[in-house]
Amino acid sequence: MSPISPLAVPVARRAENGKGLLFMGLGMFLFSAVDTTAKFLTDSLHPFQIVWTRQLGLLAVAVFLITMQGRRILKTGHPRLQLLRGFVAACSAALFIFGVSYVALADAVAISFVAPFMVTMMGALILREAVGIRRWVAVTLGFVGALIVIRPGLGIVHPAAGLIVLAAFFFAIRQVVSRALSDSDNTSTTIVYTALVSVAVLSVPMAFVWKTPSGYEWGLLALMAVIAAAAEICVIKALELAMAVVVAPMQYTLILWGTFYGFVVFGQLPDFWTWVGAAIIVATGLYTLRREYIVSKRRDDARS
Repeated sequence: MSPISPLAVPVARRAENGKGLLFMGLGMFLFSAVDTTAKFLTDSLHPFQIVWTRQLGLLAVAVFLITMQGRRILKTGHPRLQLLRGFVAACSAALFIFGVSYVALADAVAISFVAPFMVTMMGALILREAVGIRRWVAVTLGFVGALIVIRPGLGIVHPAAGLIVLAAFFFAIRQVVSRALSDSDNTSTTIVYTALVSVAVLSVPMAFVWKTPSGYEWGLLALMAVIAAAAEICVIKALELAMAVVVAPMQYTLILWGTFYGFVVFGQLPDFWTWVGAAIIVATGLYTLRREYIVSKRRDDARS
């Protein structure tokens, strides 16, 4: 069977995919703005306080969903998995903010793109998903790209880049858990549990690190939470309108926005080897998404 092109879907579906791409692109732009604000605030506030405030945006989305759908949204077939997802979401967000306080924004974004390759590996090892040799090659090349960006042992990128890798690892666990939950729980239920659990987990250290923000810090924290909520809504809307495999590549626009914000706000630009490593990561990531699309399409054709 020849590769299936996204253009092979019906015209109506293509129109919805186009809207989905726009919403996903807007979501990535907003998420990058959130990361930029968070990095800026790390100069004066503790990362735990920043990431806790950031998650309040997701909590606002959860409250909205509960208001619209009622308590039935809390019904889950796997409460332990939902708790685990919320916990690792908190860990991933906190580690990223800690890391980005030392690492250039564009570098941090490029490093975080190893998460999809970790998802592929975990899917094969934990969920027993079939992964062919071509995707294993893509995973290997993706890690090579990450090593080019980080260049361990050369002292070019701050050692805190390791925190970004660890954040990507927890993010990958979150995605694998999402796949395990997808057959029993809807997306809204998962979002609500992730918001409630992550905010509860991050509230624990608040008593030890809380610092009363100044006037402008209050404004930036509030703005960050609002933008984070808007970004979450955009991504949810994108996934409602279009197939996940169609809109997923828009996540790689984060490297463009990260570079833009990094230069405008912090005067930082990636060096040549960071661009090389990022290009390898993005190319292999897009290839992996394409393979997943083809495999899922063949599986759907076989069922029909």
